[in-house]
Amino acid sequence: MAGSSRSAGLPVIDVGPLVDGAAAAARAAVAEQIQLACRDRGFFYVTGHGVPAVLLDELADASAEFFALPLADKLEIAMERGGRAWRGFFPVGAELTSGQPDLKEGLYFGAELPGDDPRVLAGLPLHGPNLFPRQVPRLRPLVLAYLDALTQAGQAVLAGVAMSLGLDAGYFTAGYTADPTILFRIFHYPPSLPQADGWGVGEHTDYGLVTLLAQDDSGGLQVAAPEGWVDAPPIPGTLVCNIGDMLDRLTEGWYRSTPHRVRNLSGHGRLSFPFFLDPGFADEVPPLPGLAAAGDDGRRRWDGQDLRAFTGSYGEYLLGKVSKVFPQLRGDVLG
Repeated sequence: MAGSSRSAGLPVIDVGPLVDGAAAAARAAVAEQIQLACRDRGFFYVTGHGVPAVLLDELADASAEFFALPLADKLEIAMERGGRAWRGFFPVGAELTSGQPDLKEGLYFGAELPGDDPRVLAGLPLHGPNLFPRQVPRLRPLVLAYLDALTQAGQAVLAGVAMSLGLDAGYFTAGYTADPTILFRIFHYPPSLPQADGWGVGEHTDYGLVTLLAQDDSGGLQVAAPEGWVDAPPIPGTLVCNIGDMLDRLTEGWYRSTPHRVRNLSGHGRLSFPFFLDPGFADEVPPLPGLAAAGDDGRRRWDGQDLRAFTGSYGEYLLGKVSKVFPQLRGDVLG
């Protein structure tokens, strides 16, 4: 049975009825909880998501093995080798958030596309094959299985989001996420000293529709709330879900993409696994007619940006963000 509770100011929502195709009343109850969470925080934990715990455990173990490799080994699959696909490894400090180097290293993945895929042949940015380390061969099947599992979970959550907006449950799967932009990251955060100024990842919002995050037991994730920054500690068996800029844009700010940041003060390395389920690359994302904010709440975005002012496709919006996160790869990605 669906239920909701609160942890550190963030709701915990059982999305099992959406995953399992339960009766309409049960799904509607979950959708109501999602609406409250999206209006109140823009962040919530999900249980009942259907992602096997053993899959995440094995992925975490293989990821730890990779990050323990010598830097020279990890650089064999450096992002510079991924070209326009924007895939591979980056070392600590190579990724920028709001112009500042992040204290993390990571692996970038996306939907696995063969070299003869028309989008790859056309040189479409952010499309192509993934780069996997030869030293940890089990990482490849685990990543690909995780992409499949999280895509299913994300589509179920989006069914609840659609219902929460008074739309048909299949609104996203038949439209924006019929051929979604799928991005996946594995991040390793070295421990930060308590007195250090730097952040594992600085204040930011996500770009697309929804993010599903698995995190280890280290903690460190913080979410901006009206009362200030609140911790989003790990809860066993849950994923953290947050809405992105495109869902903010679709609802004209009624659902607000919420800033968040990470500082690892655990004293040991931290692993996190953010999965992004976003609109199709060529999709334009205009506000939903008649489903915008009921009233202006007076809140400005964290970065002062007006998402309604953007015109063009999601891919264009994403590429604009990419060029700021990895300026050294701008030429490879944007051509």
